[in-house]
Amino acid sequence: MYSRSIKSLSAVFVIALAALIPVISPAQSSGKSASAGSLSKWDIFAGYSYLAPKGSVTTPTPSGGTLTGSYKAINVGGLFSGAYFFNKFAGVQVEYGFHEWGTENPNGGYVGTRGNNDGFQTVGGGLIGRFPTDNITPFVHGLVGGADVTGPTSQGPKWGPQLTVGGGMDYELPFLNHRFAFRLFQADFQYTHANFGPGPTPPGGRANINAARLSTGFVVHAGTILPPPPVTLACSASPTSVFPGEPITVTATAGSLDPKLNAIYSWSGSGASGSGTTTTIQTASLDPGNYSVKGDVKEGKSGKEGLKPGQSADCSSNFTVKTFEPPTISCSVTPTTIKPGDSATVNCAGTSPQNRPLTYSYTTTAGTVTGSGTTAQYSSAGAPTGAVGITGKVADDKGHSASADTSLTIVAPPPPPPPAPSPQQVQLEARLALHSVFFPTDLPKAANPNGGLVTSQEGTLTTLASDFKQYLQFKPDAKLTLIGHADSRGSSEYNQALSDRRVSRTKQFLVEQGIAESSIETRAVGKEENLSADQVKEMVDQNSDLTPAERQKFTRNLSTIVWAQNRRVDVVLSTTGQQSVRQFPFNAADSLTLLSTKTPAGHKSAATTKKTK
Repeated sequence: MYSRSIKSLSAVFVIALAALIPVISPAQSSGKSASAGSLSKWDIFAGYSYLAPKGSVTTPTPSGGTLTGSYKAINVGGLFSGAYFFNKFAGVQVEYGFHEWGTENPNGGYVGTRGNNDGFQTVGGGLIGRFPTDNITPFVHGLVGGADVTGPTSQGPKWGPQLTVGGGMDYELPFLNHRFAFRLFQADFQYTHANFGPGPTPPGGRANINAARLSTGFVVHAGTILPPPPVTLACSASPTSVFPGEPITVTATAGSLDPKLNAIYSWSGSGASGSGTTTTIQTASLDPGNYSVKGDVKEGKSGKEGLKPGQSADCSSNFTVKTFEPPTISCSVTPTTIKPGDSATVNCAGTSPQNRPLTYSYTTTAGTVTGSGTTAQYSSAGAPTGAVGITGKVADDKGHSASADTSLTIVAPPPPPPPAPSPQQVQLEARLALHSVFFPTDLPKAANPNGGLVTSQEGTLTTLASDFKQYLQFKPDAKLTLIGHADSRGSSEYNQALSDRRVSRTKQFLVEQGIAESSIETRAVGKEENLSADQVKEMVDQNSDLTPAERQKFTRNLSTIVWAQNRRVDVVLSTTGQQSVRQFPFNAADSLTLLSTKTPAGHKSAATTKKTK
């Protein structure tokens, strides 16, 4: 009985699907909408279904015992549904499903063909919601209905209420013009209640069944919800602002056109004409001001048939014709500084906003400018020294003009170079490169600031004073700078004061030799600028007055030589920047006094001895 009804319903459902397919409108795939499946009004589904029920029925047996049967998965079944959508997202749905493996027993009940008697037929209806995209359409639904259930222990079929909640996902088939979709899956939860009640054979029982159902198959789309989108048209002018005489191009861009129909364009307003997507407007005859151009597009096979709603659109675009503007100019001159009698190049760049022909002219406050183009030549012949103004002027053929100023400076020739130094001056400058002045250890003392100079160093200073007094005849503004040093022994404060006493004693000696104090400057650096051991060794190696044996001897006592080398006063000549030679006087008669690391006992300078006497 049930098998026959299933076969009959299945046949009717297939016939209904076959009847719907030819009447699906081809316009659904016209390209003017999204996908037809996304906008279909009817969705008809048929496919395979798998049911996994969970539940059991306990029933007494005639022998007085009990028999318990559990529902088992039904691997093969069918599912059919039809959905009607009110809009793009929501609709109502009816559904029929069958999952039966039993065959009807002539003596009553069912005999399972695969070891069980489970059988389900379901009908239901409810709400469905979908969420269409270009190719994928997810959906959810909730249905209320009934189920004709067969018991697992040979109970006869019994109708009971059923609830279905679930959802799935459809894949649209664009190669079939979106008329069909493949249901990737449909997953549902079903609750069914069946009360078999007491009965003669077999006895009754009650079933509360929770079932999971998985289905797949094909969906047929029919009808359409949304009409094709209307034609749109947008206009743009380029450029949007021009001077009289400059052309303007206006372009129309249409949207949502049906590729099967012709698109016919027309233009109107402000000199626009033509039947294409662009029009060119000549502005030579237009007065300055704001203008508007209107474009129109119509859809049809010939353009003469009646238009349906949404098959035409228009647009407008604005542009401005500007008032005529005068030219502009900028000028520069190269070089900006010249000598009397020299020339310079004047460059002027003029611009006409309307691209009118331009002429150039030039004027100047001194000298002359020749030329009538963008480049002219300036001559300073007869012009006095000082700043000179140059004006460039540009004019168009409409009588508009503009000017710009630039300037240069005429400078007097430089004074003649100073005469070459005389041979005597050169000789004196060479002789002034004397040796630095060296002091014994810890001299002069603070208690005797006038001491400390040994005889050999006084002789060096005497020669320096004599030569410098002669040199002042050639260079009256020349000066001597004395720079005092101290060796590394002692604190920085003590050595700073010691080097200050050394430059003061040296200056005093030179003043005593007749050099004005204003010609002498002093600077004390203490031990901050000491010569290193490597520098001193190099100086010893390069001293031509020493024999190889003497160099070897002094190298063995390098630390003593380094201290003695840094107890000195250097002399710098201001006019040449030449500094005295820092060569220690090894061959002087008093060199051992200068080399000694101890303060000489009772030492007095020759000058001090004379004064004592």
